[in-house]
Amino acid sequence: MNDSPAECRATAGAAAAPRPQNDPATLREAGEDPERGCLIAHLAELQRSVGRFFARDRSMPLLASTLTMQQLKVVMFLSFAGPASGQELARHLGVGLATVTGIVDRVVAQGLAGRHEDPHDRRVRRVELTEAGRRLTSEIIEAGTGGYIRLLRRLDTETLRTMETVMRKIEDVMREIHAEDAEDA
Repeated sequence: MNDSPAECRATAGAAAAPRPQNDPATLREAGEDPERGCLIAHLAELQRSVGRFFARDRSMPLLASTLTMQQLKVVMFLSFAGPASGQELARHLGVGLATVTGIVDRVVAQGLAGRHEDPHDRRVRRVELTEAGRRLTSEIIEAGTGGYIRLLRRLDTETLRTMETVMRKIEDVMREIHAEDAEDA
């Protein structure tokens, strides 16, 4: 998607063949204002571009690790959620408890997590990151953050103020969506 916002306005009425969900015409058919739909599609494409830019920095600690995707998901989930039971991990990954047990066994064998008894229910074993696991997740997150800060330093102060305002609005909407999702669960 290379359309600028001005091109979005100019082509808002154009029809096309089958389109992806974020295509301006698809959004328009869903009742979205054509210019608004085009802007949303353009912003989504710009976000993908930003993601690709930061992925190359963030990928360095990932490429150095020997984790599978499922093991990485467990490690990152524990990083954000804290200690979790096997049932919680299974729900998060969308797999069975036996599968999670094998994944966790391998994460534990790599020294990234450990198991311990739940203080409130001795029948439950909780999985928690070790110092090495916390260090790995920190490296992954910091690799992306460092690139982001490097990019932000090249922007003028007024643009940074505008970005802060927009990001706060996005954060508010994320909270609303999170609350709605929690109500639906």
